[in-house]
Amino acid sequence: MDAAFIQQNQIIERYLMGRLPLKGAQDFERFCRENPDTVTQLGLADRINAALRLLDASGQPEPWTEKRRPRWQRPEVVFGLAGLAALLLIATVVLASSVQKRGAQIQIQQQELQQQPLLPIQSTHTVIIKPSRKGPPGKSVLTIGGGRTELADLKFDMSWSPYSTFHIVIDRIDQGRFVELGNVARDSNGHVRIALNSSALGPGDYAVTLEGLDKWGNKVPQAWTRFNSVR
Repeated sequence: MDAAFIQQNQIIERYLMGRLPLKGAQDFERFCRENPDTVTQLGLADRINAALRLLDASGQPEPWTEKRRPRWQRPEVVFGLAGLAALLLIATVVLASSVQKRGAQIQIQQQELQQQPLLPIQSTHTVIIKPSRKGPPGKSVLTIGGGRTELADLKFDMSWSPYSTFHIVIDRIDQGRFVELGNVARDSNGHVRIALNSSALGPGDYAVTLEGLDKWGNKVPQAWTRFNSVR
């Protein structure tokens, strides 16, 4: 391969367009390394500059320009996702800790309830309650207990509900579950009735949820109320 051969066979043009076979491209590259002066005479630099000007005119980047990364590979996106993952991890740890702490509190309360002796009932406190249909109320509707141990005979007016059997949940607010009662039937007056010994209740507020039971045993929230227990 010499200068005449390169010009006659358009080696430079074919090389720049990637149309030379592998051996021809290798021979041309070897010729350029061994004959730098001849390469200058052939005007290789001018042709490359002309090609670059055409790329610039067409708005295309130079061949050595770093390709634009996909959006998901950009540093700001990667760091953002890493930060989000860290926040989710922290939230998961905090939630797991909260659940574990709540479970421990419930266990302690259950143990206290089992160990706490029931005092003899000295009076009966019968109350008819019209629970809220819109959601848990913000304050207690009655107070149980006091100086004398009493039997709180609570009658929840559920005459309007389409269900005749209920599941009752009582939670001690901000502490844990107190009791669950299943398959409590409504009486002929439309009342769902439960009785509580006030000495079994620790002081504090209690939330009551009444759920209707359909024929398949599914629980459907119906009403809510709240009461306070004192010693």
